Amino acid sequence: MPGYYDYVLGAIPLALLGLTAILTAAGLSLSMAVPASAGVSLLLVGHALFVNGPVDAPADAPDASATNAPVNAD
Repeated sequence: MPGYYDYVLGAIPLALLGLTAILTAAGLSLSMAVPASAGVSLLLVGHALFVNGPVDAPADAPDASATNAPVNAD
């Protein structure tokens, strides 16, 4: 089942290629459409990293490594 970050990874090239094509078809020059589309992709990455950033585990969840004793190889 795809999650939030799967959708973000799919939206990045979609914004780069699709928005560039739409802006170029609307009459904007290619040298202006590409940076505008890259800015939208940058906003997507920034949202995924800083607004809805990845976390390891919730603070109230028990640590999985604390319940399992380390393996002694000696």
